[in-house]
Amino acid sequence: MAALRRINQEDLRNHNLSVVIDTLLQSTVPMSRAELAKATGLTKATMSLLGSMLLEGRVVTEGDPTMQSNYGRPSTPLAIAAGTWAGIGLQINTDGYGYIVLDLTGRVIAQEWEPSSPIGCSPEEIFDRLDALVTPTERELANLGYRVVGTGLALPGLVTDDQRLLSAPNLDWGMVDLQEFDVVTRLDAAAGNEANMAALAQIPGYATCRGGGESPIDAGGSFLYVSTDVGIGGALVRDGRVVTGDHGFGGEIGHLSVSMDGPKCRCGRCGCLEAYAGRRSMVEAAGVATGADAARSGAAIELYERWRRGDEKAVETIERAVRALGSAISSTINLMDAQTVILGGFWQQFGTDLTDRLTRDVAGQVLAGRELAMQVVQPPVSERPALRGAAEVGLRRFIDNPLRYLDEGEAVK
Repeated sequence: MAALRRINQEDLRNHNLSVVIDTLLQSTVPMSRAELAKATGLTKATMSLLGSMLLEGRVVTEGDPTMQSNYGRPSTPLAIAAGTWAGIGLQINTDGYGYIVLDLTGRVIAQEWEPSSPIGCSPEEIFDRLDALVTPTERELANLGYRVVGTGLALPGLVTDDQRLLSAPNLDWGMVDLQEFDVVTRLDAAAGNEANMAALAQIPGYATCRGGGESPIDAGGSFLYVSTDVGIGGALVRDGRVVTGDHGFGGEIGHLSVSMDGPKCRCGRCGCLEAYAGRRSMVEAAGVATGADAARSGAAIELYERWRRGDEKAVETIERAVRALGSAISSTINLMDAQTVILGGFWQQFGTDLTDRLTRDVAGQVLAGRELAMQVVQPPVSERPALRGAAEVGLRRFIDNPLRYLDEGEAVK
């Protein structure tokens, strides 16, 4: 009989700290130690010790004592503290590149976006520019006393677990070793697909405070996220975690074929959803622009304006794209068995009229449509969600392993 692994007290404490932080992040209100003990299943003595550690590490802050009843002592609520712990998000997209810095409350500490398209530029050139953009902020964060616990990097393509960008067709990049770039190695950036990171940004309390607003997504819920830009990406979220597959390439809904005889996609296949509903493809099909000009954001704005004015070619292009979206989403829902779809990116500007129509279309096409309360919704986080999600990937390193960083802080003292 194999020997059972002995439980290490430090591992257990690390796990418990992570559970407490997660519980506070997902709560819409501060929680007392007693409430946290009840919610996490920890004893009051353990919760008292963990609370002291988190206070000392400036992970949480105490609110004003409150009386829960006419009897007993007042309880002191704990909430996630602003400052100290920060995550950096980096992104390179077809419309530019930039960074954002978030703390655990979700507060934006710093951000900058350079709206010059990387299309036609080499990876070396763009990563050097990104490095120059973020370096001054790194120094400033250190001067202000912030601890950067992790960095995420969102890219529009297939990224391997060993940090290689296999292909980014809409940037014309392929087989890029991300470890060759100083900004990636210096910040130990965890690279991933932009749609996956945008999906993480939609999950309430994933790595920043949930807040009090309404969300169509539960913290541990399941949904399909569809990212619509020059290309189309997707992310499958199950129980509050992105399902990436064996090699990290899951969720590529943009390259699901909706017509075997359809137009040729940039990936080489025919009839992909991206060839119908990707921003560049629609701009070209509507006769707004061609080539590199079709990928520019101004061309998409012109397409939308023509559609609003009732331009025949623009209306026909949008209508065909919406049908393709409905077909691809329905096929994906049949595979993953979820009932919520978040539609982000270019299609957001069409508002609830589009999402209401897609809700009806998808409900009528999925096999279990009568059983599922289908909903296609606008994204709760709509402004550069992949960039924000990348910063949350960085913060998640602290949440999953808080003792490592708290111990490092003690060593510095």
